[in-house]
Amino acid sequence: MRLVDDEPDLPAQINIVPAIDIIFVILAFFILASLFLDRTEGLPVSLPNATTAQTQDRIPFTITLYPQGEIFLEGQLIGIDGLEGEIRSRMQSSSTVLVVLQADEEVRHGTVVEVMDRLRRIEGVNLAIATTALPSNP
Repeated sequence: MRLVDDEPDLPAQINIVPAIDIIFVILAFFILASLFLDRTEGLPVSLPNATTAQTQDRIPFTITLYPQGEIFLEGQLIGIDGLEGEIRSRMQSSSTVLVVLQADEEVRHGTVVEVMDRLRRIEGVNLAIATTALPSNP
């Protein structure tokens, strides 16, 4: 019978290799998830399709038009009468600004033309119309 332990006690150690494996799996998940994120400016609308659509690098202002006649500037509901003043007040720091017009497919053509006409009155406004790109036919 043995009463005295002849072997020395080893200090307890924490094995961090499994923790590192879990951290790398979580990191890989977030990297892959960020690749599939879709950044949209403005509010969700059903955009018309165009084969000549191009992606814009910088979109400072987005105007969204809905079929019910609602007009939003950067997500805030404004009326057609307040559009010019709001754009002018927001572009005080720059001489030119790009305004992207997101009009739902169901919006009346006259409403789109009226908004475009009011935007053209403002000096320094470059106007673009948002569309959904269609695959080009070879």
